[in-house]
Amino acid sequence: MFELMETIVPLFFILVIGIILFQLFRGVSEWSHNNTQPVLTVESRVVAKRNHVSRSSHHHSDHTNHHTSTTYYVTFEVESGDRMELKVSFKEYGLLAEGDQGKLTFQGTRYHGFDRHRGDVEE
Repeated sequence: MFELMETIVPLFFILVIGIILFQLFRGVSEWSHNNTQPVLTVESRVVAKRNHVSRSSHHHSDHTNHHTSTTYYVTFEVESGDRMELKVSFKEYGLLAEGDQGKLTFQGTRYHGFDRHRGDVEE
């Protein structure tokens, strides 16, 4: 039994370290890729909004700490009909509504802003 544990425990740590390194590499790759992309501003329309809630619990002695985080996403449709889902801040998520039309500014997968059309005002 002890020999089995000598094999499983190191493999477990190697697997965990591998997952951490993979996630780190993926994040740096996306950041680097976004930095090489041009900042574009295009006509678009908000077609969907969603959020993802993640929860975790940490046990310390006789206490349990719970942590919840929410990530916000908005799907935009550009003039060509292509759609892209971008991660946005809570503030931006609250300001955008499905059906809004305006100019989307982005860089790769990085959201920069959305300038909503105010509508035609006759003078």
